Amino acid sequence: MDKQAYSAGLMEKSSNESPASDDAARIVEEHGIRLREAAELYGDISRVEQYGYVSRGLKSRHIQFIALGGTIGTGLFLGIGRAFTQAGPLSILLGYTFTGVAIYAMMMSLGEMATWLPLPGAIPQFCARYVDGAMGFAVGWNNWYYSAITLCAEISAASVVIQFWNGAQDINVAAWISLIIVLVVCLNIFAVAIYGEAEFCFAAIKIITIVGLIIFAFIIDLGGGPTRDRLGFRYWNDPGAMKAYKGTGATGRFLGLFSTLVNAAFSYGGVEMVAVAAGEAENPRSNVPKAVRRVFWRILFFYVLGSLAIGVLIPYNEPRLLSAIDSKAPGGAASPWVIAVYRAGVPALPSIINAVILTSATSSANAFLFSGSRYLYALAQNGQAPRIFLTCSKRGVPYYCIAVTASISLLTYLSCDAGSANVFQWFQNLVAIASLFTWMSVSVAYIRFHAALKAQGVDRSTLPFRSPFQPYTAWFSLIFFAIVTVFNGFYTFDPFDVNSFVTAYVGIPIYFGLYAFWKVLKRTRWIPSKEADIFTGKAALDAADAHWPERKPRNIIERIWFWIA
Repeated sequence: MDKQAYSAGLMEKSSNESPASDDAARIVEEHGIRLREAAELYGDISRVEQYGYVSRGLKSRHIQFIALGGTIGTGLFLGIGRAFTQAGPLSILLGYTFTGVAIYAMMMSLGEMATWLPLPGAIPQFCARYVDGAMGFAVGWNNWYYSAITLCAEISAASVVIQFWNGAQDINVAAWISLIIVLVVCLNIFAVAIYGEAEFCFAAIKIITIVGLIIFAFIIDLGGGPTRDRLGFRYWNDPGAMKAYKGTGATGRFLGLFSTLVNAAFSYGGVEMVAVAAGEAENPRSNVPKAVRRVFWRILFFYVLGSLAIGVLIPYNEPRLLSAIDSKAPGGAASPWVIAVYRAGVPALPSIINAVILTSATSSANAFLFSGSRYLYALAQNGQAPRIFLTCSKRGVPYYCIAVTASISLLTYLSCDAGSANVFQWFQNLVAIASLFTWMSVSVAYIRFHAALKAQGVDRSTLPFRSPFQPYTAWFSLIFFAIVTVFNGFYTFDPFDVNSFVTAYVGIPIYFGLYAFWKVLKRTRWIPSKEADIFTGKAALDAADAHWPERKPRNIIERIWFWIA
């Protein structure tokens, strides 16, 4: 039985039978949420029995902490150092703020779609349903390789960070790479709840550390450190707030600012993880909107205040930071946070910060293995990847998707010859453009989703989560990310550098090549708004809403905790 026949079967009821929504509620009660969701999506119970389906094992606190700190990795701790020395404190602050505004706009759009239909993988399915099957194919495989490459980047970064300690420098980097790969695979392969618990713990460590560092920066800036030196905004005057890059005067300062946008894109990479996890979250209609709104605080406190803190603690021409970046020094030696601690005269903190950076890299690798496997799973659901990737364990883990995505991490062993720092930089540049295409695809999908709701007579006021100022919010994020994508490699032209040019722009032909391949192969078409599939799978999710128990705090402590998580 195909999906169309199955859907028709649900609707063709006699007058004395329950309507589709009542039938969905009955099946939820008899067969469980998991079976009903899969049956409505696949249109065939036998396929569900053959392949299985993912389970909703991520609790509210898992989703909230994934939203707050799940994919905060080395970009905020290590990668920001290069952009800071290249553009100056005000440029890095503005760059992270501008990109953060566009990210928040994109996440509002994604949150509305993911709350309406919280599907596994989410983004490829939204693009295939609302825009064009070819876009679903392109963004799905683009997201998969972006997640797989970021997995490599974070593992490579972790192997760099470990070498910060003297004893680790004598051990072959391949040993550390192997250890991290085994760890993240084990956290993903057994049950999604194990992944959720790991990310909850990792995110808590990162959140506590970043909050602590911001408080530390405030104290040091006001003269509360061992040296009693009140810094204020001293370094914004000397050597300056904005550093000219690839030019002089106002032009050079503008190019310096623009150069921070690509770095910020890498640091924000994976922010869409909440939507990917929505397909395996308990009570998604309640937990996903709450998590999406938390992204604002993540952007404000972690990225904006974090970049401001760095700018007041050290100058962009700090010799130790420049030397560490130029010499590709191991570990946190190239982190502006570690340099700031050294300058403040607090000798114990560098190792602690380095340990947290290591935790962040491992956590980010764990998160991107999860997201990469779910993108592959979504592609298989769309019929754009082999059906074997639909296979799930009894606990709802798509283990073939995890195995294939994890196998790409073996590329990280390249760092044993090329040098971990070189490989990390190469991966970072390659991934930034891929994440921009992901966010642009989300924006396009929302614009079409918004049009489909209007064309099919769905009042947006009835949506479980409604993002503001639409569709203009989506258009803003689309235009912003398109500009950054087109001009991200401006620095490669003066003088022209072939390797840098290819790294900056290789993502463009990859994405459009994938789009054209599926367009020609399957002769797909741009989906009219009235024909966009905005309902398949929704009846089961609507029926399941009543299944989730309402959380009622019993005391003030639980009230605070429920607000947080």
